[in-house]
Amino acid sequence: MPQPVAVARDEPLRATTTLYTCDPNDPDMMNEPFDAIAGLLATAGARDYLGEPITVLEHLLQAGAQAEAAAAPAAVVAAALLHDVGHLLEADGSAGLSGAGLMAGHDNDHGQRGAAWLASWFGPPVTEPVRLHIAAKRYLCATEPSYYGLLSEASRYTLAVQGGPMTAQEARAFEELPAHRDAIAVRRWDDQAKDPAARVPGLEHYRPLLTALAVTGGTGGEVQTPRGGTGGEVQIQGITAPCD
Repeated sequence: MPQPVAVARDEPLRATTTLYTCDPNDPDMMNEPFDAIAGLLATAGARDYLGEPITVLEHLLQAGAQAEAAAAPAAVVAAALLHDVGHLLEADGSAGLSGAGLMAGHDNDHGQRGAAWLASWFGPPVTEPVRLHIAAKRYLCATEPSYYGLLSEASRYTLAVQGGPMTAQEARAFEELPAHRDAIAVRRWDDQAKDPAARVPGLEHYRPLLTALAVTGGTGGEVQTPRGGTGGEVQIQGITAPCD
């Protein structure tokens, strides 16, 4: 089990990127999604490692590059790039390294937290894979016998904190969610994006993509959970989904 990680070390970023000094809690900046995202990714938390061999920022840039290299749809590239922003947010949406709590054994529900924050600008094609990428890890652990062996030590530890592999009922419910395939894709890029030697584009590379995807008004920070079916609902670690 990895030990809780100390505050980020001051060392050069391996990925080519531009650091921003804007305040992610500035209401004026919230009008510009790229600036808000850049501000959040310039906080000290983004330079933390959270038990992995690379920083949170490097990890996100690598995941975005993996999705782009796979010719994924723009929204899915954005979801891969932004899937772990919830680690850098407190429960009220302010900047803070909540991911340190996860590494200490307390689930920070960073998928839901990140999706809610991103929903100020982006629709479900972006926010749903972000919200579901932890559920996708639990699903893959339950349905692919070899998948667990692909996880990093830190991901194995957080799996236990996040609920462990899904039950058969949870897995069936997960498969009913419209974004489950995109969430699985993001999850696989997540697992691959942990290479200390990788060289990938910096955040500025994604400005046109994120700006084009931005939705005026968003959903006010509320993430819509798919509902429906005829046989009631099942809870998947904080996710409500239809079940048979």
